[in-house]
Amino acid sequence: MDVMLAYDHSRNARITLDAVKRMFGALKPDVTLISVVEDIGSATAGADDLFSEQFAEQKAGAEAAAAELMAEGIPAKVVMAEGDARKMILRATEERRPDLLVLARHSHQPDDGPLGFITKRIDALVEEFDHMTFGSVSAFLARRAKCPLLIVPTHVAQPALHAAE
Repeated sequence: MDVMLAYDHSRNARITLDAVKRMFGALKPDVTLISVVEDIGSATAGADDLFSEQFAEQKAGAEAAAAELMAEGIPAKVVMAEGDARKMILRATEERRPDLLVLARHSHQPDDGPLGFITKRIDALVEEFDHMTFGSVSAFLARRAKCPLLIVPTHVAQPALHAAE
């Protein structure tokens, strides 16, 4: 089984990595972590430095995740890409033809607090606007990927699975 995991070394990507280990670890699938760094969009030297720093940090995080999988006996490799995450992940699935693409459903849930109600309303508006104009990565890939897609929700803590005693 070949599993491709969209991995950006974020909190949500870590949750998704743990879900892959929990759900598929016993099968020892070949896992490819696809990590996309989006271009800053500026021609200044400072932007180049920022991009290089982000690329190195994200690559190190993806390689650490791959090492974590390999330590558990799960074959893993990292593929780095530059550009629009939606298009680069789609291209990777077309070129590598995984049996399954796994990614996080990015949730921008604000913390509760005195302004939590207002923040949640603003966040909902921004998320709806983003979805209407650009679409999320997961929505884009759900419409276009030619392989099965597993979208892991990340807005709530993932329950631990315990073996029956």
